[in-house]
Amino acid sequence: MSYGTSSGRFRSFGQGGGIGEAIKILLLLNGIGFVAQLMWDPAVTWNFGLTPAAAWQGLRLWTFVTYMFLHGDWIHLFFNLYALWMFGSELERDWGFGAFLRYFLICGAGAGVFHAMITPHSPVPTIGASGAVSGVLAAYALSYPERELHLLLFFILPVRMKAKVLALGLAFLSLLLGVLGSPDGIAHFAHLGGMLVGAVILIAGRRARSPVAVFREWRRKRRFRLAVRRRQESEAVHESVNEILDRIHREGSETLSEADRKKLRKAGRDLDRRNRRKDG
Repeated sequence: MSYGTSSGRFRSFGQGGGIGEAIKILLLLNGIGFVAQLMWDPAVTWNFGLTPAAAWQGLRLWTFVTYMFLHGDWIHLFFNLYALWMFGSELERDWGFGAFLRYFLICGAGAGVFHAMITPHSPVPTIGASGAVSGVLAAYALSYPERELHLLLFFILPVRMKAKVLALGLAFLSLLLGVLGSPDGIAHFAHLGGMLVGAVILIAGRRARSPVAVFREWRRKRRFRLAVRRRQESEAVHESVNEILDRIHREGSETLSEADRKKLRKAGRDLDRRNRRKDG
C-alpha cells in the first residue's frame, strides 16, 4: 500500500470528488443493510449487530464485520456515508480499490474489537460504520495533515481547520466521552478504536518492507560480505606468496618447506582458473 500526498491545499466539505468502486460497494452494502433493518428488524440487528457479551460468549465473530453495515436511523446512515465519501474518495484514488477496501474493513473490525474489549459484558448491540469511517479520517489526516478543510458545523456554522486538528479533536473527544460516559448512546470507544487501528496500519505500513525487499536486502549484504572476505583471503594469499618468492630469491628454493610448496601450487592453480574464466 502506498500513501500519496495531494498538491491541493484546501478542501471544502462536500467536495470529496468522484465515487470510486470501493466506496460504491460500501455504500451499496450499507444501503442493503439498512433496508434489511427496515424490513426485518429487530432480528437483523440482533443477529448481525455487535453485542459484546454475545460476541465473546457465543463466538459470534462475524458480527465484528457485519455490524458496520447496519445503522440506527437515516441520519446515522447519512452522516457515516457522507463522511466516507468526503474523506475516502481521495484515499481510494491514491491507494487503489483493494487497498482502500481492506483498510476500511480492518478499521471497522478493529473498532468493534476495541469496543468489545472495553465493554465485554455489554448486552447492548452496537451498529454503524462510524468506527471504520473514523479510521478513514485518521488516514486522511496522516496522508494530508496540513490540508485545510472548510466545514459546516451542524451544517450552519462555517469552520476552517487542518485535517490533523480535526482528527486529533475527534480522538480526544471520543476518549473523553468514552471515559466519562455519555447518554447519547454512541459507542465512542469504537470511534477511538477505528482511529487507533488505522493509525497503526498506516505508520507500520510506511516503515515496513515487503518480504521480497527484505530478502533482496539480505542477499545484497551477503554478497557484499562474501566479496569482502574473498578479497581479504586473496590479499592474504598474495602477501604470503610474495614472501615465499622473496625467500626463494634470497636463499634458493631448497629452503622451502612442504607447506610453502603447497601454497605456491595452490596459488598457481587459482591463477590458472582465473585466467581460464577471463579467456572464456
